Amino acid sequence: MKAISSRDNPAVRRLHALAGSARERRKYGETVLDGAHLVQAALQAGWPLKELVVSDQGLAREEIRGLLGRCDTLPVLHLSDGLFAHVSPVESPSGLLAVIELPAPPPVLPLADSVVLLDGVQDAGNLGTILRTAAAAGIADVLLTTGCAQAWAPRVLRAGMGAHFVLRIHERCDPVARLAGFSGPLLATALAPQARELYAVDLDCPVAWLFGAEGQGLSPEVAALATDSIIIPMPGAIESLNVGSAVAICLFEQLRQRRA
Repeated sequence: MKAISSRDNPAVRRLHALAGSARERRKYGETVLDGAHLVQAALQAGWPLKELVVSDQGLAREEIRGLLGRCDTLPVLHLSDGLFAHVSPVESPSGLLAVIELPAPPPVLPLADSVVLLDGVQDAGNLGTILRTAAAAGIADVLLTTGCAQAWAPRVLRAGMGAHFVLRIHERCDPVARLAGFSGPLLATALAPQARELYAVDLDCPVAWLFGAEGQGLSPEVAALATDSIIIPMPGAIESLNVGSAVAICLFEQLRQRRA
C-alpha cells in the first residue's frame, strides 16, 4: 500500500481527471468505480480491476478491508480523507475507489431479442438507473445515441449499481443502422392521439424500446423509426413520468406478459 499526501502527485492528478472529465477518461482509457458495493459487483462479475484507492475512513471499515484482502495482488493507494475527497466523483466520499479500463465496444451482432435504445439521455442518474432497470428485466443490449451521457462515467456507474458488468452497452451508435432488420416492433412512448395504451399492446415478442430525454423526447430521426407509439395510462393529475420510471414500467410489463 502506497501512501500519498500531495495533490501534485501524478496519480492524484490522474484520479481527479478521471473522476470529472469524459475527455480525460477517453485520453487515459480508464474510469473509476466508486464505493464498496460497485467494487464488489465488479469482482463478482470477474471484471478486471487495475488499482484501488482507499481513504483513512475507508480503512476503518471492515467491508473495505475485506475487499482489499481479496485484491491483495493489486496496487493500492492510501490517501488522507481530504485528499480522497478531492479525487472522489461524488460529494459524499465512500472511502474506496477502483480504477478500471474502459471496455472495448461490444461486437455488432444482429439483435435477436428485446433491446432498449436511449436517445439523448444526458442525466447521469437517469442513465445509470435505466441501465440497472434494463439489466434487472433481463435486457442484454442497450443502445445509446451520440447525445447520451458517457455510460462509463463514475456517476452513471454508481447509479447503475453493477448493471454495466452484465450488459452489452453500445455507445454512440447509429440507431438507423443498428435497428435495420429488427424482427419485432419498434415502440416509442408518446403523448400522441394515435398512441395505444401500454397494457393493450401484445409484448410477447422481441421489442425495440425507444426512449428519449425528458423534455425533448426522441429526436425526429429516432422517432421516425417507431412502428407504433404507446402511452402509459396515468389517471392521476400528472401528465408525464421520469424517463427512468417509464422504462421500468414498460420493461416489466413486457416481462409480465412473457411470463404469463
